[in-house]
Amino acid sequence: MILFTFNIVNIEADTKNQFQISVEEKLKITEDNTKAILRILDIHDIKGSFFVEISIAAKLQNIIKAISSKGHEIAFYNEHSNLSETEDSKKFVQELLEKPIKGIRQKEHKLPQEDLKLLEFNYISNIDNADILFPLKRLKRDTEIAEENGMSIIPESISPYSQLPYNDLVFQILPMKFYRNMVFETLKNDDFVLIYLNSWQFTDFTKYPFRIPFYRRLNSGKKMEDKLDALLSWINEKKMATSRMKDYIF
Repeated sequence: MILFTFNIVNIEADTKNQFQISVEEKLKITEDNTKAILRILDIHDIKGSFFVEISIAAKLQNIIKAISSKGHEIAFYNEHSNLSETEDSKKFVQELLEKPIKGIRQKEHKLPQEDLKLLEFNYISNIDNADILFPLKRLKRDTEIAEENGMSIIPESISPYSQLPYNDLVFQILPMKFYRNMVFETLKNDDFVLIYLNSWQFTDFTKYPFRIPFYRRLNSGKKMEDKLDALLSWINEKKMATSRMKDYIF
């Protein structure tokens, strides 16, 4: 099973030459990038899970409703929100969609599992930082789903052969032929491959002068759209199964 997930987050990088981009403009970039992802998924009739950053969820009502109306899962991504903010945002989005929010993803800032359980989250999909030196830190990891205190803990996927994780950076910099082989070989060994991308990777950095590392500019914007389109085409061609996170887990 292939689980496609997308982190819907504003880009936090500084800009070059004192170029000013307002909060509203950043939200518009995030919305446009998310629409591009939705369009590609729709073309290939593949459903995914969208982890919306908690602090901007209330400002993205229209795109959240669009994601849900197309049959995709809405979950939360927590960058820096506390428990109270998480609870308020969860109630707001659940009332907006009239659907429960089951999943949450965290990276550096992690809320305790027992608190997330009290907020009626069913699964946690934590991720690590993805930087250019990550291969030096990835030697072995458990890729099995664990059950802890009534919650499912979903680990990042990692290739058992190349030892590369299926994070946003790997998808961006790896040639598609190598990436497809990695997916194919991993599915021979593991029950699922969890792939995640960030909405900001679909930004046109020739139009918006954000100050980001050179390797983060590679294959971004339209090239990122083309890579996602190519991967989904291959998955459908090979008749590989895909699923939203909540469906696969429960």
